[in-house]
Amino acid sequence: MATPLESWVEEVSRLTKPKSIVWCDGSQHEYDHIVEGMLRDGSFIELNPKTYPNCYLHRSNPNDVARTESVTFICTREKSDAGPTNNWMAPDEAKQKAEPFFRGAMKDRTMYVVPYILGPANSPYSKVGIEITDSPYVAASMRIMSRMGTAALDRLGGSSDFVPGLHSLGDMDPQHRLVLHFPEEKLIWSVGSGYGGNALLGKKCFALRIASWMAREQGWMAEHTLILGLEDPSGKVTYMCAAFPSACGKTNLAMMVSALENQGYRVWTIGDDIAWMHIGKDGMLRAINPENGFFGVAPGTNEKTNPNVMTAVHHDTIFTNVALTPEGEPWWEGMNAAAPSGLTDWKGEKWTPSKGPAAQPNSRYTVPARQTPSISEHFEDPEGVPISAIIFGGRRAKVAPLVFEARDWQHGVFVGATMASETTAAATGAVGVTRRDPMAMLPFCGYNMADYFRHWLEMGERVAHPPKIFHVTWFRKGEDGQFLWPGYGENVRVLKWMLERIEGRAKATETPIGYVPAPGSLTLDGLDISAGTMEQLLRVDTSVWSDEHEAIGKFFEKFGKRLPEELRQEQEKLGQRLQQVAVAQK
Repeated sequence: MATPLESWVEEVSRLTKPKSIVWCDGSQHEYDHIVEGMLRDGSFIELNPKTYPNCYLHRSNPNDVARTESVTFICTREKSDAGPTNNWMAPDEAKQKAEPFFRGAMKDRTMYVVPYILGPANSPYSKVGIEITDSPYVAASMRIMSRMGTAALDRLGGSSDFVPGLHSLGDMDPQHRLVLHFPEEKLIWSVGSGYGGNALLGKKCFALRIASWMAREQGWMAEHTLILGLEDPSGKVTYMCAAFPSACGKTNLAMMVSALENQGYRVWTIGDDIAWMHIGKDGMLRAINPENGFFGVAPGTNEKTNPNVMTAVHHDTIFTNVALTPEGEPWWEGMNAAAPSGLTDWKGEKWTPSKGPAAQPNSRYTVPARQTPSISEHFEDPEGVPISAIIFGGRRAKVAPLVFEARDWQHGVFVGATMASETTAAATGAVGVTRRDPMAMLPFCGYNMADYFRHWLEMGERVAHPPKIFHVTWFRKGEDGQFLWPGYGENVRVLKWMLERIEGRAKATETPIGYVPAPGSLTLDGLDISAGTMEQLLRVDTSVWSDEHEAIGKFFEKFGKRLPEELRQEQEKLGQRLQQVAVAQK
């Protein structure tokens, strides 16, 4: 008798009609075979084997270079369950619309059955997914990004406890592009895109959109957060999660080379993008990284911003849509001071400055996590690491101070629910527009965000030792338009203040929005920054925040009566505190 997995594979085969079917075992031999095929057909270009051994360049279709939120849908029976921040389509309608694009789509192509585990292979909190795809690029990338192959099949056995994901490149017509999530069925369909977040279905589709629904049902959390450990001079490591929108420095923070290493403060990496958190036996939130690799934005990455990843990507890495030097090495804007002569751009054409960026602004590297020098010894810990702080943040040039601490868990949920950031090239659409992005989950929450906020509030009630919650922005600007804070490795100074707040040692000043570092409580020795600049960085302008308070109210309106009353109360309290300060200043 066929297993549930075998029955599903047979069903998909009848629909898509592939020329052959490969069940991926995750072996090196299989990976090498996939790579050889892509080198033959030109979809992979081998990079310089001396300087970048076992590294390859893939160029995606020029119309397919980022997440396409406009064609990404949550398909629930009730529209209200998807909520006002998601695109919704009824499940039957979605399948009727997508099925013609899948019918016969794999003719003359190989169907890859990709079994994978999200999370450490031996963790009770990990989950099994199966992706069916006709893209060898996806199969190769999933081997890097997940625990892929025989281990997943062994864990699954004959069970039906897996998340099926069907992916096909289709005809790559943007009009035929759909990314569909059926959370009630734990099912994903994606057609018409080969780009990472639309095609590597274990990433945002499963690990966030479907997993967030599962987490609410099962009493855990699936979050768009990095996981890092901050080691202090005694050797004690304190673990923190941080949620930033894509391309806002999350990976750089997760792999940071600390500016205070000479004082004994070092950062260890658990994950750069996603955390699954459950309540541990010790009454703390404990987090695992469901991923096994890093799928990072290349432009802006260099020896200063992220030396650890620059070391990691020098071998066994897949690059997507970067430029190529005459020496066969990858290149992107921000990698070094000047573009070398003779570049081939991301479209495979001879590059000149008049053509715009040589590397696509959302070009990527896909690299095994184990290759970064900062990887934590607890990366594979089956119980996860205990989280003492959750950090929210984004690109805010004028509003938010460098760092502030929420008053308590409920206030922290309000801070996360109202965070905003300027958009980047990681998603299609305008760049530089400020938008609300609650918990950095706006594109990734698989259900109504009002219910998601409720889940956060309820988790706080269940956790005996909830993490402290902070907000940061590394991107505050002065009147001259220049960044006030140096960022990168210097950000450890802010993490050190958080650590000292967790331990009850650092002083803070109360403001209407929360607690900012008191004068002298941030470690600034060795940093060339004036007292006036620090005052600007930590200033809470009540007139600016009055506008922010009003904008938050308008944002909350879209959730109607479904919004938890606790968040309305927090907004009212913020308004009252701002008013009190304004009166006192008159």
